[in-house]
Amino acid sequence: MYLVVIRHAIAVEREEFAGSGRPDSDRPLTDAGRRRMRKNARGLQRIAPHPQLVATSPWLRAADTARVVAETLGVERIETVDVMLPDRHPRALAAWLTERTAETIVVVGHEPHLGAVVTWLLGGGEASRVEFKKGGACLLRIDGPVEAGAATLQWHVTPAQLRAMAD
Repeated sequence: MYLVVIRHAIAVEREEFAGSGRPDSDRPLTDAGRRRMRKNARGLQRIAPHPQLVATSPWLRAADTARVVAETLGVERIETVDVMLPDRHPRALAAWLTERTAETIVVVGHEPHLGAVVTWLLGGGEASRVEFKKGGACLLRIDGPVEAGAATLQWHVTPAQLRAMAD
């Protein structure tokens, strides 16, 4: 299985959004964030295997990012999954992935959760050792059971690198 891990794109600033009285989970992408993510996804087309499924955190900024990625890559299946919420242990995502048959899956979420997930899948550590910029991504290969230490890092790229590949 290949797992493409993506951090959500640029969202409205937390402090600016706080005045709306709505929960942080409702914070949307900015127009610039949406535009950049489209270009990032075009860069992904050049370096990632084509996914059969895009899974996302239920939070609006991640779900919006997942829609942009799915539309750009031509993926019809998008699932909103609680295992991508920032407070979930990587084991929850591993269990969810184990139940899937797709060869390549994209997951969209939040930092520092994504860093912790990737760290756990690579080496079993609990503390995040990998950082994702907004709109950044990595590709993991998992041969066999999805568990701590089972993944191999194929690449980890910044949003600027993805956009450069799109040109």
